[in-house]
Amino acid sequence: MSANKSITQTINTLEKLFEEHFNKLPETVQALPASGSDRRYYRLSAGKDSAIGAYNTNVAENNAFYYFTELFRKNKINVPEIYGISKDRRAYLQQDLGSTTLFDQLNKEGFSDAVKENFHKSMAMLARVQWIAGREADYKQCYASNQFNEKAIMADLLYFKYYFADLQHIPYDRILLFNELEALSKDLGRVQPQMLMYRDFQSRNIMLHDGKVYFIDYQGVMQGPPQYDIASLLWQAKAQLPEAWKEDLLNGYMASLNDLHVPRMDEIHFRRGYAQFVLIRLLQVLGSYGFRGLLQHKPHFISSIGPALKNLETFLATNPQLPPYPELRTLLENISTPEMQQRYAAARPSEDSKLTVNISSFSYKNGIPKDKGPNGGGYVFDCRGLLNPGRYAAYKYLTGQDESVKQFLERETRMPEFIDHVFSLVSLNVEDYLSRNFEALSVNFGCTGGQHRSVYAAEKLAEFITARYNIPVVVTHLNREKWLKEEKSNTEVPE
Repeated sequence: MSANKSITQTINTLEKLFEEHFNKLPETVQALPASGSDRRYYRLSAGKDSAIGAYNTNVAENNAFYYFTELFRKNKINVPEIYGISKDRRAYLQQDLGSTTLFDQLNKEGFSDAVKENFHKSMAMLARVQWIAGREADYKQCYASNQFNEKAIMADLLYFKYYFADLQHIPYDRILLFNELEALSKDLGRVQPQMLMYRDFQSRNIMLHDGKVYFIDYQGVMQGPPQYDIASLLWQAKAQLPEAWKEDLLNGYMASLNDLHVPRMDEIHFRRGYAQFVLIRLLQVLGSYGFRGLLQHKPHFISSIGPALKNLETFLATNPQLPPYPELRTLLENISTPEMQQRYAAARPSEDSKLTVNISSFSYKNGIPKDKGPNGGGYVFDCRGLLNPGRYAAYKYLTGQDESVKQFLERETRMPEFIDHVFSLVSLNVEDYLSRNFEALSVNFGCTGGQHRSVYAAEKLAEFITARYNIPVVVTHLNREKWLKEEKSNTEVPE
């Protein structure tokens, strides 16, 4: 099946679900930015009615979402209502909660009273997820893993070791460290209580809608220690919550347990377990940033490494007894030094750096652009070996800046592999030019019309360089005036 036909069928299925729920067809269908998963999202709307359509071929993951959505709503937990599910259970329509997350509000308003109140609301609702819904959850309905046990903890620790620690080239005793990681996973695998664990509870998964907080992306829930979720939210790397906030929110969570009539627990024991799972979460996050950022070159994850290392440094300073394993403790201290943090403030330029990276997209019909920089040279990348979205009617009048074209290139072509190689090659010259105080580097991307593939690649490289090196980047689309232009359909999807 062609990519174009596959997308058309997905849209048709979602439109049918929309019609069944609202008794009318959607007037617009807008592709939404891709998430970290393989799920595809679209916003469908008609007049004042709107919904979010999702498509995911992983039916087991979808079934977990359907089950826990029903369980959460039954227990008065704010999650999106599911309006309809396709017969093959691969597509579903759900409530549109807008596009503002708690993280967005934090970025916009800073540490305001309104932001703090929404964090408190989120913590109170988290307690309901864990202790109320968790009491009646059927953990056989979990996707991938049903318990955050010793093996799962060890997997997170190894994820950190292989995808972050080992990439830093810091010497350590490998046998001793492995033995300590095994011991740590055994210790924490026995921590009680075990309730319903959200797994990825962070402010980007909390939506603000009609004055309430709503939870999304909970497909990965499992049975596990409730402290892990608290650690995930309060120690989110880019949020950098003040220590006073963390303590106040943790106290608020404990108060919520009383409101829910949770059986009395040993609070000292609970808080001790919380500190241990803060460490586990910090290491898991660094492993993820290493894999997604250092190996897959994704700009968002690269820019998150510095704040994550700062979090680790803060944790170690305030918890001198953790972890209680000398080799691991020494490794973590070496990894989180100010010098390491500075490295991921990006091989950032000195104050007197003059380097500007000039990136352009062009059409081979007009020839390869000449480099006008004082150093000469630079890169020219030919994107014509990748499947051209312009061949399809759905994308012909769109560009590499449009979301549906981006999703096509990322999901239906080898563009991700291509752009990874570009990132690696260009990084070599950027770092060398910074060290030699050069003034300019040119990078050019060409394709047939200079409208889709080359435009996408130019924008992605600019995003990467900005996040990784924080130096001036100038993007020019040389064939813009000759782009095929037709009044764009609001749908941006196949008819």
